[in-house]
Amino acid sequence: MRDKLEALIQEMLDRGVHYEDARQEFEKVFITRALQRSKGSVGEAAQLLGLHRNTVARKMAEYRIQRKS
Repeated sequence: MRDKLEALIQEMLDRGVHYEDARQEFEKVFITRALQRSKGSVGEAAQLLGLHRNTVARKMAEYRIQRKS
């Protein structure tokens, strides 16, 4: 996994992707996948992510992520 991450970071730097844009996209995708895995349960997704459910709910609102079961 570390090699894949290194390659991704290198590609993003080569393409001029800024840190903040990369961080936001990572958060959005990571939270979305955790919600899919938890069948839309914010509490379960929060546990998977190691975050408080209120943090996940706030990030969902920030990134306009919809709960889907």
